[in-house]
Amino acid sequence: MLYDKLVLATGATPVKPPIPGIDLDGIDTLQSMEDAIRLKSIAKEKKVKNAVVVGGGLIGIETCEAFELAGINITVIEMQDQILPFLDWEMAKLVENHMISKGVKVITGKGVTRFLGKDGKIEAVEISGGDVLPCEHAVFSIGVKPNVKLAIDAGIKIGEAGGISVNRFMQTSDPDIYAAGDCVEVTNLITHNKQHWPMGDAANLQGRVAAQNIVYGNKQEYKGVIGTGICKVFDFTAGSTGLSQKMAEREGFQNIITAIHAAPDKPGFMGAAPVIIKMIVAKSTGKFLGMQTVGTGDVSKRVAMAAMALHGQFCISDMVNLDLPYAPPFSPAIDNLLTAVHVIENKWQGHMEGISSVELMEKINNGEKPFIIDTRGAEEYELMRLGIGETLIPLGALRDNFDKLPKDKNTEIITYCKISLRGYEASCILRAKGYTNVKVLEGGIIAWPYPREK
Repeated sequence: MLYDKLVLATGATPVKPPIPGIDLDGIDTLQSMEDAIRLKSIAKEKKVKNAVVVGGGLIGIETCEAFELAGINITVIEMQDQILPFLDWEMAKLVENHMISKGVKVITGKGVTRFLGKDGKIEAVEISGGDVLPCEHAVFSIGVKPNVKLAIDAGIKIGEAGGISVNRFMQTSDPDIYAAGDCVEVTNLITHNKQHWPMGDAANLQGRVAAQNIVYGNKQEYKGVIGTGICKVFDFTAGSTGLSQKMAEREGFQNIITAIHAAPDKPGFMGAAPVIIKMIVAKSTGKFLGMQTVGTGDVSKRVAMAAMALHGQFCISDMVNLDLPYAPPFSPAIDNLLTAVHVIENKWQGHMEGISSVELMEKINNGEKPFIIDTRGAEEYELMRLGIGETLIPLGALRDNFDKLPKDKNTEIITYCKISLRGYEASCILRAKGYTNVKVLEGGIIAWPYPREK
């Protein structure tokens, strides 16, 4: 076939490792609209009582929700130690806890060793450790790989991330052949490394750039991605943009600051819901590197605003006083994103020393005994508490209860409340009193990913 210009849009194929029994009837992948229609039909038939989703990424989690809402008992199996790998562990754990509260069983740290069946039909899944989970259906969702065979056969260059290598005009190594979508690899604009980013929005933008350059000449550029994604998990939302802490450390960003902030997404009288934000910043420059957000509040707009800040290569100092839209139906007077920026700026400038839930639990598990203060009121404490050896001293009564504090002013003291706003105020009081080792539990009780006493 003759052509003047050619576009390769060969997409990607779901990864299916050679696990025994993987070809049994009743094991599906989810990639196309046809796959979605088939799974919807299965859910509607009400013949499946137990289903397993293998893989805790975006597709797997959204599939899990659809099955559970159809009345199917669902188990998610994820080989890594957490679901949703674009989040850090403590943020992913909050999503997992919410899924469990909705009746979903989540198994992390274990993989599927084989599928068991009878007469060619799946009946169970065996996982590492030997446990067998009965099921009538399974969805395999552990990622995709770019379809590059046609490109290889055509002598087109394949990149280091396994996708078709393209330049900023979406041209391949053959200038008359363009490529776009899940078959290509792109540049990460933060790390400057190549990566495979099989997302629908990116594919559409790449296709537009390729089409414009074919028609009008190479004038439109596709520079790359910052890694923005979002998913709905029942009435919870999880989104991220840029680098997580573990991604930043893996990419060599050793000198970073992180902070977690939790707050309602709007005033209480407007039907507030919680939003929990984790920010990552380069310590030496204050450059914004990434943000993760979870909660039942409006996560999407905070992720979108943070994505724009990353595209603009903002530093924290560029973000502290952004003029964002405000009205009570939509946000607090200071938006959650800006408050999170203020928290991490306080850490960056030394006005606050924070401690994450993971760091605090490590201390407790190692036998350390910091003096922990819950600064909420007595009624709040009776309704919900952590049970980690904390002492209840309400913020308003703190100055009248200095005698309850350690005599040694170098003792490590950790303060918190529901979202740690009162915890921060308490830390300021204690530092003014001469205590030198005061930390605020970031995100407070709302962002606590571990079991609570009550």
